[in-house]
Amino acid sequence: MKKQMTTVAIAMAFGAFTLNAQDLTSKKGEPILPEEGDWSIGIDATPFLNYAGNFFGKSNNNTAPSWNFLTSNNTIIGKYFKDATTAYRAGVRLGFGNSKVEVATSKRGAAPGSFPAPKQDQKNTAKYSKTGIGLTGGIEFRKGKTRLQGYYGGEVGIYFGGNKDTYTYANALNPAFSTGTAQVVVDATGDDVDGTNVTSNVVAYGQSGDARVLERKTSGILLFGLRGFIGAEYFILPKMSIGGEFGWGLIFGSNGKTTTKYETQGTPTGSTDLTSGTVTTEVKNGSVFRFDTDNLNSVFGPAATLRLNLYF
Repeated sequence: MKKQMTTVAIAMAFGAFTLNAQDLTSKKGEPILPEEGDWSIGIDATPFLNYAGNFFGKSNNNTAPSWNFLTSNNTIIGKYFKDATTAYRAGVRLGFGNSKVEVATSKRGAAPGSFPAPKQDQKNTAKYSKTGIGLTGGIEFRKGKTRLQGYYGGEVGIYFGGNKDTYTYANALNPAFSTGTAQVVVDATGDDVDGTNVTSNVVAYGQSGDARVLERKTSGILLFGLRGFIGAEYFILPKMSIGGEFGWGLIFGSNGKTTTKYETQGTPTGSTDLTSGTVTTEVKNGSVFRFDTDNLNSVFGPAATLRLNLYF
């Protein structure tokens, strides 16, 4: 923190020597403050300040800075200036992802023939997909005629998200002792993929027992938000500033529901033999309502962080 404050002071001092405070233009005649028609993006300034602070402090471990999002929700945020004192703000997050995990397991079931012997090492597979879409919009009003600019305003937002996990297993269930085959039941070790796909408390055929997940889907996550903000920034160079922002807002909506399809075994009523089958459960994840500061309500706007603003 001390290094960051030192670096900010250096940057402000540098700006004082390179800018003309009387007409707010640089020595080359470049305007310092944003103008009508300008666009802006903001990034987390911390990596750059740490880099500069370590540089002047002669740190031996000075990692090169990288561009970071302003929010933990990885929202891209920008502005468009209607005029010198009014800006429209917009944010977008379009997130889509897919991944796959394969875990080797031993083949269970019928004994292999004498020749050629079938391959014994098989794989359990998990496929994961997720979606996150967020949109925000708002308006910003600015005050100040010097390099130090204050601003305030409000914005609204909406967020939709969900995810889906599917699992396939190398060993098909065969809980009954059929002629010429071995028994194959749910196995916590042999069917495990990621530590979450095998459970021991699923009710089937009136009994609680072991089960493995075939599909798990969370859908219907829908959130709305309303946020007010206030901040300030100091222009260290033409169209480049360091600033910070705080917000306070409302967020409400639904966390959706999770539907899980299990594969399990049990003994049907009136029978003495184990049999396999599927069971589907549905759990509502409840709702959310918050009225708080950005640190706990950062879906729809920048969290309180030191930032580097670029105008063009």
